[in-house]
Amino acid sequence: MSKPVVLITAGDPLGIGPEITVQALQHPHVRQACVPVVIGEPRSLTKAGFNTGLARLLPIDMPAVLTGKPRPTQLGGRVSFQAVETGIKLALKTGFPLVTAPINKQSWRLAGIPFTGHTELLRARTGADGLMMFCAGTIRCALVTEHFALADVPQLLTIKRVKSCAVHFIKALEKLGIASPNIGVCALNPHASDDGKFGHEENAILTPAIRALRRQGYAVKGPLPTDAAWIAHLHQTYDGLLCMYHDQALLGLKLAAREPAVHITAGLPFLRTSPAHGTAFDIAGQHKAAPQSMIAAILFAAKHANQPN
Repeated sequence: MSKPVVLITAGDPLGIGPEITVQALQHPHVRQACVPVVIGEPRSLTKAGFNTGLARLLPIDMPAVLTGKPRPTQLGGRVSFQAVETGIKLALKTGFPLVTAPINKQSWRLAGIPFTGHTELLRARTGADGLMMFCAGTIRCALVTEHFALADVPQLLTIKRVKSCAVHFIKALEKLGIASPNIGVCALNPHASDDGKFGHEENAILTPAIRALRRQGYAVKGPLPTDAAWIAHLHQTYDGLLCMYHDQALLGLKLAAREPAVHITAGLPFLRTSPAHGTAFDIAGQHKAAPQSMIAAILFAAKHANQPN
């Protein structure tokens, strides 16, 4: 059986993306698992140790050489954006999985790019909802809202949105080989609002959404206080947790995970994964960046390459 092709974007050229990409390509498990195609800026990749014996390179040229301390830049934003755009076009055309090294949101803003990150761009280019989820061993969590101010989250929660995210999450878990997944739904407010004493979202939005999902035959429980939900999930009471906002998921994941975390965008026409961290400008170019999450993202993509997302 031939090895699957995996598309890999190298991220912001001033961040740790090029070095973790090269380190991942050098890993024997990655070399055994797939045929990698890297999309990125050649100088930053060469500086990180890239050579054509590691992978085929689709170059994204940068009109000037960036010097100085690693930082958000307009050029870095433009180059990393063009790499992702190229990766998405190729993934849509071929069905190959796409692995994206970290971009920097401030760099994208400096370049005038009207997307806050990968997920928003993927939604725009594919027309799919694109659920943000994370896996680390038996830990699996997904987000109803992603990169929004915490003050904006309550108004973003609707019955329709919660139901849609739950269904996408359950279908994604099924594609990971989990038969009849059961998920826990985290409450928004402390103690799940204690029956409306502080906050109305549980009674007005989450409980009706969960009841509707159950009527459709889905195994969904909640709304659960966040601390209790995470403890139950870590004891494998639930196959996954549906979280209302970014840090509700990421804090538990990063504290509890004993394996490298993989970020997945579920519900797209192709599989997309990425490491669960950012550009880390503070350590870029110092050979301090750990490639384990990038390796895990590539191996996950290779393992599930022939499955519809």
